[in-house]
Amino acid sequence: MAWFKRKDKGIQTPTEAKKDTPKGLWYKSPTGKVVDTEELEKNYYVSPEDGYHVRIGSNEYFDILFDDKYKELDAGMSSKDPLKFEDTKKYTERIKAATEKTNLKDAVRTAVGKSKGKDLVIACMDFSFIGGSMGSVVGEKIARAADYALKKKLPFMIISKSGGARMMEAALSLMQLAKTSAKLAQLADAKLPYISLCTDPTTGGTTASFAMLGDINISEPGALIGFAGPRVVRDTTGKELPEGFQTAEFVLEHGFLDFITHRRDLKNKINLYIDLILNQPLRA
Repeated sequence: MAWFKRKDKGIQTPTEAKKDTPKGLWYKSPTGKVVDTEELEKNYYVSPEDGYHVRIGSNEYFDILFDDKYKELDAGMSSKDPLKFEDTKKYTERIKAATEKTNLKDAVRTAVGKSKGKDLVIACMDFSFIGGSMGSVVGEKIARAADYALKKKLPFMIISKSGGARMMEAALSLMQLAKTSAKLAQLADAKLPYISLCTDPTTGGTTASFAMLGDINISEPGALIGFAGPRVVRDTTGKELPEGFQTAEFVLEHGFLDFITHRRDLKNKINLYIDLILNQPLRA
């Protein structure tokens, strides 16, 4: 009879082994809609029936926003362990495991390329790398990308997708809030456009710094945007939270976003607002 019984409880995929981008023949959205993954990819990783925007990484965003080729900036930069942090696993081991799993050096990639025919610098966060946490490398790469935009006089864009500051770097992580904000102030002084795109999730230190400092702050539908989690906010205020609290739609209604856009329209919208900020002829 053992032949007809399963001794285990099915496939148990560890959380750290799961991918943001769906793999396999089918993908099931949170509302239960099933879509072929090839169709999903053609639809910018958006479920066509319910409009659910699947989490994607920097590779996918670069493909969507750049016309063709792009040049990655500071591609070899990776985190060290200056604080010798140890918990259940050494920080160096966490970095190594995340690198092997994602083939990324850290939680952000920066690149320059043409978008609708004009140069654009983009810093895109990857949630798959330790929850998109912001450490010293994230701050330094964003600062260097801003410096590149300043030097070349180019518009700048950050795509946020983060759980917040990286606890393994403690105060060094928190310092990145000030550093990135200072660089964005330099862009503003130089009258260079900075576009902030908040994707799911944008929380913690990213929200408290560069994610909310754009000349234009935009989001994808349904994205979680906030500083502390709903439970912390509820316990702190002692009040029940309204329905849809911290969704992009709620944040837009309360004035912290300029607009929400479907991913298929993202490239056109970004370039439209860059042209408006720079007072240039609009591109078709």
